[in-house]
Amino acid sequence: MSLGSLAEGDSQFIQSAEASKHVRLVRIARPEKRNAMTNGMVIEIGRLLRQFKDDLDVRCVVITGDETAFSAGADLKNMHKFGSAAVVNDPRRAAAWEEIERFPKPLIAAANGYTYGAGNELAMCCDFVVAGSNALFGQPEAKTAGMAGDGGTQRLPRKVGPAMAAYMLMTGEPISAQTAKELGYVVEVCEPSQTVNRALAIAEIVAMRGPLAVQAMKACLRVATGATHENGIAFERMMVVRNQSTSDRAEGLAAFSEKRAPKFTGL
Repeated sequence: MSLGSLAEGDSQFIQSAEASKHVRLVRIARPEKRNAMTNGMVIEIGRLLRQFKDDLDVRCVVITGDETAFSAGADLKNMHKFGSAAVVNDPRRAAAWEEIERFPKPLIAAANGYTYGAGNELAMCCDFVVAGSNALFGQPEAKTAGMAGDGGTQRLPRKVGPAMAAYMLMTGEPISAQTAKELGYVVEVCEPSQTVNRALAIAEIVAMRGPLAVQAMKACLRVATGATHENGIAFERMMVVRNQSTSDRAEGLAAFSEKRAPKFTGL
């Protein structure tokens, strides 16, 4: 399987709608897989944000999933099928994450249910999160001898603090929406049926403010909270590539695919 064919398709699982004149809604719509994301889906999100960046009418974007899952993370069966290295090292996937990370306009996550792995990393790329009371935020990669590979090790300490980030990354256990709010990661918790509506209402308020001033403030906030972010991401990617070649990572993916308990050896 070539990198070209690996990145093709799946754009149909990313839907875009005009919520209002200045607000766009991007929905991850793959419910049968709990909105697990493939490379093609990440690339489509990046493409949409690149389009919105140049559209002067767009002042704010809300990203969501459904009431069961924002996104359960990267599609591990996809990794097992095509090989972790091919998936992780796809330059178009990395470029799409860069588009998401550097999107200059306000980006709000409306998260219900499972917000795991790449889903949590996507939510952390947003300026803030509105969560349903059923939301769970986590980086479960350690359970399959993996590690967060799309900025999770760098963003999570800034969102929840170093100690909680260490707990979440090392145990793979999630935190609740209420805990995330107490830690400052989530700004509001509401009924799952109202999460998107509330996020859109906030987006409307943001869109009413001076768009250039809001964008300038976003740029300042990024510098204030992530002065060494680029170095951290570069280091993380190096470690991810190293980790993908371990026997335990191969075993973790195989066990996930075969629906059995993994047998890790530390190799």
